[in-house]
Amino acid sequence: MLVVTTDTVANREIEQVLGLAKGNVIRAKHIGSDIIASLRNLVGGEVHEYTQLMAAAREQALDRMIEDARKMGANAILGARFTTATIAQGGAEILAFGTAVRLK
Repeated sequence: MLVVTTDTVANREIEQVLGLAKGNVIRAKHIGSDIIASLRNLVGGEVHEYTQLMAAAREQALDRMIEDARKMGANAILGARFTTATIAQGGAEILAFGTAVRLK
């Protein structure tokens, strides 16, 4: 599955626009990671535990968006984007979305 952030693909024609493809995941922090992150906050720097948590969440949301597009019969997703929102204290949603299309 071709996934691009652009609205077109060079040298390819859009045969059919199939609709919005989306995938989301909600992740919560882990108490063990919170303790380590709190200690790291005291000295500053990157909080690797949260970086890894969010990277894994983005990949899972991307995989779910691709699966959604496949179910529609797409062979590409154009205009792919990510967004995030805080759901509750310690929880965040990652949403991946784009336009599912069939390219010639």
